Amino acid sequence: MWIYEKKLEYPVRVDSCNPTLAQMILEQFGGPDGELSAGIRYLTQRWHMPTNQAKGILTDIGTEELAHWEIIGTIVWKLVKDVPIEKIKGTPFEAHYVNHGKSPFPHNAGGYAWTATFIQSKQDPIADLHEDMAAEQKARATYEHLLNVSDDPGVNDALRFLREREVVHYQRFGEVLMGVQDYMSSKHYF
Repeated sequence: MWIYEKKLEYPVRVDSCNPTLAQMILEQFGGPDGELSAGIRYLTQRWHMPTNQAKGILTDIGTEELAHWEIIGTIVWKLVKDVPIEKIKGTPFEAHYVNHGKSPFPHNAGGYAWTATFIQSKQDPIADLHEDMAAEQKARATYEHLLNVSDDPGVNDALRFLREREVVHYQRFGEVLMGVQDYMSSKHYF
């Protein structure tokens, strides 16, 4: 059971209207290494984990990823909500606008819609935890790329927060991986 506080995990301030940047940030809203993919991946993998600690970490991080998805959606919305249509025409956001208006929709920066093929659950705790660690590193790299193309101080602040959470998640998955490996290599007497 979760308690939803009805506020963002981290406040979002956007200092500009920028449909091009919004389109780039949609990578983390609906891309293969984005927040939605991570949340669904971890909440799916938790069922077959062999220890309660591993199940708990996957549940905790999976739900936090959904909170990050909310942050990304808020950034995208704030970047475009007040932009006149004339300033959307000719930008990478134009194709998104034609299909979805200004509303965030889960697709990557290139417009490819989110799909469950972006995630894996192999019922192999070691394989899944290695995938999770790789996913966190890919998300961290994407945030760094987004920071390189963004000139909005408020957006950059939120992106830095999200990038740092990827580092923490990577570390937590590494700790869980060691515990799961120890558990699986030990004899169990019942």
